[in-house]
Amino acid sequence: MYANVKDAYASNPLPPLGRSDHNLVHLVPEYKPRAKREPPKKKKSVRAWTDEARERLRDCFQTTDWETLCSSHGDDIDSLTHCITDYISFCVENTVPTRRVRCFSNSKPWVTPELRALLKEKRRAFISGDREEQRRVQHELKYKIRQAKNSYKRKLEERLENNNVRVVWRGLKTISGHGQRADTVTSDEDQGLANELNLFFNRFDSSPPPSTSHISSPAAKPTPTPNHSHHYTPPPSTAVPSLPHTSTPLCLTSDQVRRELRRLKTRKAAGPDGIGPGLLRDCTDQLCEVVTYIFNLSLSLETVPVLWKTSCVVPVPKTAHAKELNHYRPVALTSHLMNTMERLILSHLRSVVSTATDPLQFAYRPNIGVDDAVIYLLHRALTHLEDAGTAVRVMFFDFSSAFNTIRPALLREKLEGAGVDRRLTAWTTDYLTNRPQYVRLHNCVSEVVVSSTGAPQGTVLSPFLFTLYTSDFTYNTGSCHLQKFSDDSAIVGCVSGGNELVYRSVIKDFVDWCERNHLCLNTSKTKEMVIDFRRRTPQFTPVSIQGSVIEVVDSFKYLGVHLNKKLDWTHNTDALYKKGQSRLHLLRRLRSFGVCRPLLRTFYDSVVASVIQYAVACWGAGSTDRDRKRLNKLVRRASSVLGCPLDFVEEVGERRMLAKLTSIMDNTSHPLHQTVEALSSSFSGRLLHPPCRKERFRKSFIPTAVRLYNATV
Repeated sequence: MYANVKDAYASNPLPPLGRSDHNLVHLVPEYKPRAKREPPKKKKSVRAWTDEARERLRDCFQTTDWETLCSSHGDDIDSLTHCITDYISFCVENTVPTRRVRCFSNSKPWVTPELRALLKEKRRAFISGDREEQRRVQHELKYKIRQAKNSYKRKLEERLENNNVRVVWRGLKTISGHGQRADTVTSDEDQGLANELNLFFNRFDSSPPPSTSHISSPAAKPTPTPNHSHHYTPPPSTAVPSLPHTSTPLCLTSDQVRRELRRLKTRKAAGPDGIGPGLLRDCTDQLCEVVTYIFNLSLSLETVPVLWKTSCVVPVPKTAHAKELNHYRPVALTSHLMNTMERLILSHLRSVVSTATDPLQFAYRPNIGVDDAVIYLLHRALTHLEDAGTAVRVMFFDFSSAFNTIRPALLREKLEGAGVDRRLTAWTTDYLTNRPQYVRLHNCVSEVVVSSTGAPQGTVLSPFLFTLYTSDFTYNTGSCHLQKFSDDSAIVGCVSGGNELVYRSVIKDFVDWCERNHLCLNTSKTKEMVIDFRRRTPQFTPVSIQGSVIEVVDSFKYLGVHLNKKLDWTHNTDALYKKGQSRLHLLRRLRSFGVCRPLLRTFYDSVVASVIQYAVACWGAGSTDRDRKRLNKLVRRASSVLGCPLDFVEEVGERRMLAKLTSIMDNTSHPLHQTVEALSSSFSGRLLHPPCRKERFRKSFIPTAVRLYNATV
């Protein structure tokens, strides 16, 4: 039995019918449509953020005596933060009106009240049994649906002309169904699953939980303080009291805070404090001074307010049908004020620890990304394989919840060793300890747990702190090197004459370092790939890590790029072709809706071409003609749907390789900068072609990019 919905039917065996030698199977439908699983309609209250409401809110903040609010709390930053948060929420409740809206579980954006009335009329005609009336309503309903879709299509086209890309993109995803996930659990299981996920995400925390008397419930909303009334209008004042301690080496200015507040994205969800980014952006001038005061007070006290450390963890499924706890990725939603402060501190930390970072860490660096990591690995491997009797062994490590295993005490030592100020390291340690967190799953909220281990994923500082946490182990020689992309680490060993001592020694040292730094290696997902082009491949002894023999695989998906032991890109092409075909179906759905060509081209570039041309700078020159023809077939199909010519894979690959080579030449911190710089000619602006003895290396990135670059000079 084939169906387009998983587990749609349950089968029960029945005895044969008569003298037949075939058994009967009774199929019982178990799948329920979304419209029947959920209530037919929901009502919720939303804020009506009109221009008049925004102006009233600005006037309320402008006439607030912030000095009186701040001075009464002294050094109690938690009490001050709660007071300011409650007051802001109180002003919003009294100035911004609310309205009730109805939400349907399966409604489309082009469904109008007139269409809903016709649907009800059709249902009544069906129940009454009047065939003539049913045909008339059905005919009218089809006509009205066609009109509504055309109206919605024209609306999207007008928004595209007005450069409102966000609304256009949301409409395209709604029409095509791109990015929509089916519900994985029922509402009865949400509460229990939320509690289980919260404990699972916090499983690495071994410290005793502190007192939680000062932690508010996640479901509780901020309530206004009784001392404030919307009838009271204090004299205009924006002054704030002076800090109780001496100034710290890092002191934030109001101009810096104002600039970051104006960069907030208004469509982001509010954090646990209930303050949305739209409010902060609209009232930046009125809230800038008091926010700056709280930021500097937090730095001087070396303490982060508990309300700002509280995180609402949203479990994001890693797979289409998540059934186990480790199939969810914990994404933390924190206060936007805290995110603003993190951005300001991040810019300061980057300038301080720039010399202490790992040069082979390819993540979270400007103008360096996935393409650079794959290109560097392939260049080192293919350069070594130019010699006879050589092989390359690559160990791809996998960590178990790497971000959740950071120990704040160890991180503090590494921050101080990198030259970070003592007070800022103490502030960072406090930021990572005693963090209340809860999981929100659909409409259910779990119980609050306190974590003192790890860094919340999804925050601003966490990626930087993790890269600094892992930057003290580096290795880069001609025979072996360790390269990283966030928590994806790979040790590449260049073996000559069967000598693997350096490769195995680096692996042993890296595993020991992981144990000392409490990073948990997942040996079942850690894989090794051996690249050897010799006809008579010798038998390699497998590597054992923590008592487990690491599996040797023929292919591995590294940063979204499929590598195999022959480096011929067949596995990568198969994966791209399969994924590109599914994306073409979405493009055809848009065309059947009657979307105009500019919108179709936008969807193609964002959804279809991004898959077909993923990391094309790495494999564009080395792929075979057969692989390129398969991908170009998808391009031609998309071109027929759009009705306009599109660039083939070869053309896009050449442009991106040339752009990547130029970026490497301009970026002095790039790991391949010195390699390309050594190819510079002293007589002209051209680059010297590297010597290539084998065709596989000649078709790799650097030789091909050099030829393209010289053709343009």
